[in-house]
Amino acid sequence: MTSSEIDQDAVIKVLNAILEAELAGVVRYTHYALMVFGYNRIPIVSWMRAQANESLLHANQAGEMITHLGGHPSLTIGPLLETHRHDIGDILRESLQHETQALTEYHRLLDLVNDRSVLLEEYARRMCALEETHVGDVRKMLLKPGD
Repeated sequence: MTSSEIDQDAVIKVLNAILEAELAGVVRYTHYALMVFGYNRIPIVSWMRAQANESLLHANQAGEMITHLGGHPSLTIGPLLETHRHDIGDILRESLQHETQALTEYHRLLDLVNDRSVLLEEYARRMCALEETHVGDVRKMLLKPGD
């Protein structure tokens, strides 16, 4: 393998981890949306459902990258941590943990493809930016006035 070639097996392995994490996001955010109660339910549920839909889109994109490389998309769903605490703060902290883990996987992908594949590098950079935005959004949601 020359320095400009990608390690296809390693890239497919990371893409499958991303696929699994994004599929877990679909399940998590769908579940979270069902568990929100209180005065702010409607906007929070709408945000959670949008996150579930976006996770499905991201899972499809990761799967397309896997098959583009000749790989086989995983049929596994990533870890589904359920604390059984349904306070919105607890839900958001679980969401932050999930988003941070997904961001780590996208950074792993970027490290593998940087300066080796324009397609995969652009994909990884775009997804890192989106996940960093999600992490920032959840952190802001967790702030209390005056923090």
